Order: sequence, then structure tokens, then C-alpha cells
Amino acid sequence: MGKVADALKGVKHLGLDSSPFIYFVERNPTYLDLCREVIRLIDTGTIIGYSSVVTLTEVLTLPKRLGRTVLEREYRELLTQSPFFLLVPIDVASAELAAELRARYNLRTPDALQVATALVRRCEAFLTNDARLKRVTEIRVLTLDELRETP
Repeated sequence: MGKVADALKGVKHLGLDSSPFIYFVERNPTYLDLCREVIRLIDTGTIIGYSSVVTLTEVLTLPKRLGRTVLEREYRELLTQSPFFLLVPIDVASAELAAELRARYNLRTPDALQVATALVRRCEAFLTNDARLKRVTEIRVLTLDELRETP
């Protein structure tokens, strides 16, 4: 996982979008090893992870729709039980900044809230798999696709 270590060098605070959690919990074969390494860095306290409560809404929607309570529990445990990961409520500062980001970059509201939360928490980078977010210049946006080590 040299590419992950290189990309996260100097990062002490990492904002995370919903996709890394989805790929990790649902064991997506394309991204599982990469997400596992990022989660390990957070679990060991090497990096402090942050995501807005929007993540909880996004990851629980499909399991709730399908009645998959075990999957719901896995997501809740991952997002609420780590001492080095914080699920952050949307506050006024984040909402205001999200509006600025939406206006400047034409982002969708959930994306703007996720990035704004990372910025308010002074994250050095934001991990997503949405390449459209790379147009945001206020934070270093990393995509799972660019970090994935291809065989």
C-alpha cells in the first residue's frame, strides 16, 4: 500500500466521503484493500478521520430499504465506535461554507456538506471516489481510483 502511504504523507486529519465506507463494509473487491488500509490508519490513530452525518444517511439508506439490519449495524459500528474517527453534525459554519462551495463549484448539496465539514475540521485532504470533487481547490481531494494500485 505504498501509494496510500505516499498520498497521505503529512496528513493528520482526513475528511472522508461515504464511498470509502461503502466499499469497506460491503467488501468491494476493487477497493477493499485500499479502504482497509485507510481504515487501519484511522483505527491506529495515525490519522484522525472526519465525515459529516450526511455519510450516515447515505450508507444506511439502501440497507434500510432492503431490511438488512445486520448491514445497518456494521455501518453504525464503523462510524460511531472509533476513537479516531468523528461523525460530525452539520453546524452553521459548515452550512455556510457548503453554500459557498455549491455556488463556486456547482456541487450537489451532500457533496458540498461533506467537503465543508472537512474544511471546517481543518483536514489536509478529502478522500472520495467522485472525481468531480477534484475541482475544489480549498482542499487536496484524493480519489480511490487514483490511489488504487493496479496489478
